[in-house]
Amino acid sequence: MSVTSLIKPIFMQRVKAARYNATHTEAVQRKQLAWLLSRASRTETGRRYGFDAMSAYEDFAAKVPVIEYPDMRHSVERMIQGERDILWPGATTHFAQSSGTSDGKSKYIPITADSFKLTHYRGGFDVVAHYLSLYPDSRIFDGKSFILGGSYANELTLPRGVVVGDLSANLIDRINPLVNLVRVPSKRVALMKEWNEKLPALVKASMHENITNISGVPSWFMTVIKNIIEQAGADTIHDVWPNLEVFFHGGISFEPYREQYARITDPSRMRYLETYNASEGFFALQNDIDDHAMMLLLDLATFYEFIPIDQTGIPFPEALPAWKVEPGHTYALAITSCNGLWRYAIGDTVTVESVEPLKITIAGRVKHFINAFGEELMVHNADAAIARTCHDLDCSIANYTAAPVYAGDHTRGRHEWLIEFNRRPADMNQFAALLDKNLQAENSDYQAKRTDGLFLDPLTVIEARKGLFDSWLASTGKLGGQRKVPRLSNDRHFIEPMLKFNNDNK
Repeated sequence: MSVTSLIKPIFMQRVKAARYNATHTEAVQRKQLAWLLSRASRTETGRRYGFDAMSAYEDFAAKVPVIEYPDMRHSVERMIQGERDILWPGATTHFAQSSGTSDGKSKYIPITADSFKLTHYRGGFDVVAHYLSLYPDSRIFDGKSFILGGSYANELTLPRGVVVGDLSANLIDRINPLVNLVRVPSKRVALMKEWNEKLPALVKASMHENITNISGVPSWFMTVIKNIIEQAGADTIHDVWPNLEVFFHGGISFEPYREQYARITDPSRMRYLETYNASEGFFALQNDIDDHAMMLLLDLATFYEFIPIDQTGIPFPEALPAWKVEPGHTYALAITSCNGLWRYAIGDTVTVESVEPLKITIAGRVKHFINAFGEELMVHNADAAIARTCHDLDCSIANYTAAPVYAGDHTRGRHEWLIEFNRRPADMNQFAALLDKNLQAENSDYQAKRTDGLFLDPLTVIEARKGLFDSWLASTGKLGGQRKVPRLSNDRHFIEPMLKFNNDNK
C-alpha cells in the first residue's frame, strides 16, 4: 500500500465540505463575515466602525467603505513597527511584499497567525484534497514536492522579529517542520535572495530527488526545469523525474505556457491544477479536470465582494456579495479577511463562470488593460490570442508586455507589443499580422476599432533580447519567484523603460 493511499482519507473531508458550501454560498459567507467582525471588534478598525453592533452584511456594507492599498498604508506601516490591535487583534510579524500601487511604492500585506492557519495553509491543503479526489491513482506522497519560493529581500528598516518578503518565502519559513521531510529545496536554498546563485542551487537540490509534484509560477518554473533538463542531458523533465505527475500553478495565466510545458514534459503523465493564491489570501482552485475555471473557497476566513467593472475607480463603488453575482459578468474582487483587510479591492478582475458552485476565471488586473481607443482589451484576451498565434506558427514566448501608441500627424493609434521569444517565429511580420487577427477574434471592441483600419492601425511587434524581462525586473528590485511583468498598460509608463533597456543592452 502506498503512503498516498494511507494519507488520502484525511483530505477527503475537505472535499465534502467544499461540496456542501457550493450549494450554501450565502449561509457560509454570512457566517464567515460574522466571525471576522466578532474577532476584530476590539481592534482600532473594529471600534471605529462599530463591528460589535453589526448584525448582518447589510450593516457592514453601509458603514465600511471599499478601500485600496493607499487607504490603509499608514495602518500597515504602524503594524510593521510593532503596534498592536490595528487592523487585526494582536501584533503581526509577517508581511507579504507585493507589486507597487498608484503611489509607486510596494504593498505590504499583513499575514497574521490566523491567515497563515485558516487561509493560506488550509488553501494548500484543499488543493491537494481536490487533486486526490480527481485522480484516485495519485501517488504524490510517495515522493517529494518541489515548491518554488521567493525571498525576504526588501528595502525596509525593520524592528527585531518582523519579516517582509514574498508570500512564498513567508509560507516556506512558517511551514510545519514535518512538511520539510517531503519538500525540496531546503529552507536555506528556497529563501536565497540572488537568483543568479539560487537557480543553480535549485537545480542541484532537485536533480536527483524523486519529485512527484511541483508548485509555483509557470514562467519561473519553466526556467528551472529547462536548466535541469540541460544539465541532465535529458529530452524532457520526466527523464529526470519519472514520477512527476502534477504541476500546481498560479500567479499568471498558464495559457501562453501550456504548449511549452507539453514540449518539456511527457504529456501522457503530466497533470495541471490551477490555483488562485495571492498575497492577500488563498481564494480558489480548479476542481474539475475538464474545466479550467476555479471554485471559490468560501470557508477560509475570507468574505468576498464583487464590484461591477463600471463601478471601479469611483469613490464609493457598489459591491455585490458572493450570493448575488451573475454568471458571465466580470467584476473587480474585494475581500474582507483575517489578515485585517476590510472591503479591500485587491486589484484583480474575475469573470464569474457559474454560481453553483461559484466558479471564476481571472480576467486580469484592474489597471492592467488597454482602453486607449475604446477597445477594452483585457489580459485574458491577450493571453488567449498570443497562445493561439504561437500554436499556429510553431513558436513560443518567454514574456510580453503591450501598450498603446497614440495617433500622429499621418498615423492612427495602434498597440505596440514587446515580446521575448523562447522560439522565435520564422516571419515576424506574419506573427504580428496573425496576432492582430487573433486579438480581433477574442475581443469584439478591438475588432470594431480595427475594421477597415478606420480607427486603429495594425499592431506592431518589437522583439526583445533574450533575458530582457528578467533583467528589467532585476533593475527595479523586483526579480523573484512571485514578481510579474505587467502584461498590458493603458499608457507607456512600463514599456518605455523596457524599450530603453532593450536598446541600451543590445
